[in-house]
Amino acid sequence: MRGFDPRRRAFSTWVDHTSFGYDIVEAIRPKKVVELGTYNGHSYFVFCQSMIENDIDGLCYAVDTWGGDEHTGDYGESIFEEVRKHARDHYRGISYLLRMLFNEAVGHFEDESIDLLHIDGLHTYDAVNEDFTNWYPKVRPGGIILFHDIEARQSDFGVWKYWSELQTQHETFTFHHGFGLGVLRKPGEKGPADEHPLLQLLFASDEDEQHKLRQLYIYNSEFLEARNKARRVKWKPDHGGDGKPGRPDRSKKEQ
Repeated sequence: MRGFDPRRRAFSTWVDHTSFGYDIVEAIRPKKVVELGTYNGHSYFVFCQSMIENDIDGLCYAVDTWGGDEHTGDYGESIFEEVRKHARDHYRGISYLLRMLFNEAVGHFEDESIDLLHIDGLHTYDAVNEDFTNWYPKVRPGGIILFHDIEARQSDFGVWKYWSELQTQHETFTFHHGFGLGVLRKPGEKGPADEHPLLQLLFASDEDEQHKLRQLYIYNSEFLEARNKARRVKWKPDHGGDGKPGRPDRSKKEQ
């Protein structure tokens, strides 16, 4: 993530995993990325940005009704309009927004065609089980599946429980910080991307190396957050004609 600066900064509990999202795309160089549950686009546009900046020839698909669910509540049409505008302004030609239910969208993808799948829809146990079961055949052998909020225990969230079951059946890596992020690799024939250092650290390193990897992404998330806070201090232009720099204006926050 050298020099990585997110173009889209929106409130999201995914902020703790922003740098990893960018790096995993760079590592596996996917031809097809699909996100289930996009909301304001924080994680989705991290994937898109990595595709562009790392010169990856592929497509990204965001699947969402942009109407909310029982956990997020209903949200206005303005959220979808913001996402659509950002996609149009920055990722025209590689980004497609599929405004529909997950079960409707699954038929638009061929089996074993998705390289990176991000599951971040309704967080009940039954919902995440249904999403994984329906979309797993669409992921190529060796492909990566991300699960958000695997540490969230509030309300009737059940991703944590489902993730604990998947860990006994699949090759996985767990980020515990923030609300948690699970990384699962579908079994199958290994490709060139599997030799990437990040993939090696995720799935072929010892506990000490994996601990260091987790610490790295904690530090990265703290750095990005500190930089964003610093940017909220806006500098007024100097209109006095004396050539001196303006003073910081701490009365306004970044929009």
